[in-house]
Amino acid sequence: MSRPPYTEPTVTDIAIVSEQLGREARGVVGIAARTTHGTPTVVATAPRLPDGSPFPTFYYLSHPEAVAAASRLEAVGVMNEFNDLLAEDEVLRTQYEQAHEQYIADRDSVGEVPELAGVSAGGMPTRVKCLHALMGHALAAGPGVNPIGDLALERCGWSPSAEPADGA
Repeated sequence: MSRPPYTEPTVTDIAIVSEQLGREARGVVGIAARTTHGTPTVVATAPRLPDGSPFPTFYYLSHPEAVAAASRLEAVGVMNEFNDLLAEDEVLRTQYEQAHEQYIADRDSVGEVPELAGVSAGGMPTRVKCLHALMGHALAAGPGVNPIGDLALERCGWSPSAEPADGA
């Protein structure tokens, strides 16, 4: 099984992600997406954290502006709209199910955790539960892999090329 695309985190990356999260970053195995300026945006997280707890969210959105953009979409009920789209569009459902399988394969390439078998993130494969997770997956995997994550990125008003002046 091949490893998903991410770069090994540097000490500086971990410090930036910890600052972004407002707590010590845990279980980071890689930086899965960055802004065009190089700031970590999505971390790849071990499926079992150092304390032994299972952690299903392999692609974790860390950039504060991206997190805020996902939160704004969730606050206005975009998840309900996306759930309706899934119910109506068979092609979208199939693509979303494929995104779910790819997500699990990426996480399993780092380590398989029996408690997480068949579980991905964000509500995949049947519903939209967390836009943060789905946007993180879309940013890490690239366009065309997670259709709901792609839709959320299109709607959220944030882009990896839009970096605040302080670079955070």
